[in-house]
Amino acid sequence: MSEEKETFDTTGFKKINNLYIDPKIFTFKFKCKCSGECCHYGVYTDKKEHDQILELKERVMELFDETQSKNIEKWFEPPEEDEDFESGVAVGTEVINGKCTFLDKNGLCTLQRLANLDGVDKWEYKPMYCILFPLTIYENTLTIDDEHIDRLKTCNVEPVGETSIFEACREELKYFFGEKDFQNLLKIKEQYSKVLESGENDGRK
Repeated sequence: MSEEKETFDTTGFKKINNLYIDPKIFTFKFKCKCSGECCHYGVYTDKKEHDQILELKERVMELFDETQSKNIEKWFEPPEEDEDFESGVAVGTEVINGKCTFLDKNGLCTLQRLANLDGVDKWEYKPMYCILFPLTIYENTLTIDDEHIDRLKTCNVEPVGETSIFEACREELKYFFGEKDFQNLLKIKEQYSKVLESGENDGRK
């Protein structure tokens, strides 16, 4: 599902709960006109998220349309070890009919539709990596999923734009970190902005 990235040096990166923060997220210009295009490639789920989805399988299938498979064995790829996931195990969703198994013909996520019907948070059942995109966690670092961005037409780099990935994903980041740690993220952003204003090139300290 994804390509290998080169290892990058996190020396000097700020951390929140032992997760490194790549400062590029504060300055990387980005545009998004969401059409569910990113969902066509599937997503990696944590083993715990995978198990939760299977607990909901009967109700999920009730919302499937004719482009989605009700054969549960076709929903996920084989599990693999990955230290960037809480359980240490990642399970990718399969691509069926050119899109993630949970994406319907209208470009809507079945898991999010179910959450809306249940009256819980819209992201309650969605994999965290799906929520965070175009951000990702790689080598214990919150960074930009630039490899997947490059494949997309509607969510991509906008060199002359004014919106950073941080601003575009503000709601998602607050959900991921929680209010307290999101405030810590804002402090890191402020520190990084001051470094840029001072003219220092490194910008990570």
